[in-house]
Amino acid sequence: MSSDTAKTVVISGGTDGMGRATALARVSRGDTVIVIGSSEAKGRALAKEAARTGAGGRFRFLRADLSAVGEIRRVAREIADRHPVVDALVLCANRQSPKRRETADGLESTFALYYLSRYLLGDLLRPVMDAAPAPVIVNVAGVGNTAGSMHWDDLQLRHKYSGIRAQLQAGRANDLLGVSFAEHAAGKARYVLYHPGFTRSGDLSPLNPLVRGAIRLLARFKARPVEASIRPIVGWIDEPPSAPLTAVDRGTPVDPSLPTLGKNGAERLAVLTEDLLRSLPHR
Repeated sequence: MSSDTAKTVVISGGTDGMGRATALARVSRGDTVIVIGSSEAKGRALAKEAARTGAGGRFRFLRADLSAVGEIRRVAREIADRHPVVDALVLCANRQSPKRRETADGLESTFALYYLSRYLLGDLLRPVMDAAPAPVIVNVAGVGNTAGSMHWDDLQLRHKYSGIRAQLQAGRANDLLGVSFAEHAAGKARYVLYHPGFTRSGDLSPLNPLVRGAIRLLARFKARPVEASIRPIVGWIDEPPSAPLTAVDRGTPVDPSLPTLGKNGAERLAVLTEDLLRSLPHR
């Protein structure tokens, strides 16, 4: 890839699974890649692997706890200060939490990491993405899956928490985030909601050993290779879709009339999210 076509790509949750594979694929093509992750050790290991591809100074790791609003704001400032143009933002950060945990901001951890970090990164990096000729945001979540719901009266799941319930709600929130971004033309970037399907990817360490073992056994026979799952992401970075919002579930376009992509729900969540952020001391 020539310097004229090389891009600057930011990847949240980029030290494991699909985020990691996307980082290596893009840096090997000549892009500048900034990976945000919580593990310094994984970040160093990824930097060494990127260097073996000849990345030189084109790879950067930023350690941050993306479940903390202050940390999200810090890394967004660091990225914008150093990179006046960002062509692509790939949102992969997520972590299973079998037990309910609260962040330092008092938020349910899955909601904070899986949804709120994606909301804020898309918002805070908007100016540097608007400076790119054809920017794109790829939100890797569960679009097309209609299971789960938004618990409007208890978004922080203080009652009846389960890890699955938290994951499904945050997935629905990400669907609505894409709708809201496109509906309000909240920046120049095209927005892609992407469900890759079951992939040999991700950090299973928070799960108990029996569950980890079962998932790994199932993955041997049923899961897609990570290389196959990231192929559309790599392609969208090169050639963003023309539509303001694209939703793809395992290679198939998602019907935009699905209730999980409703405009009323998107507007309601956007208002509640801004109210929530205003209530935090970091706002």
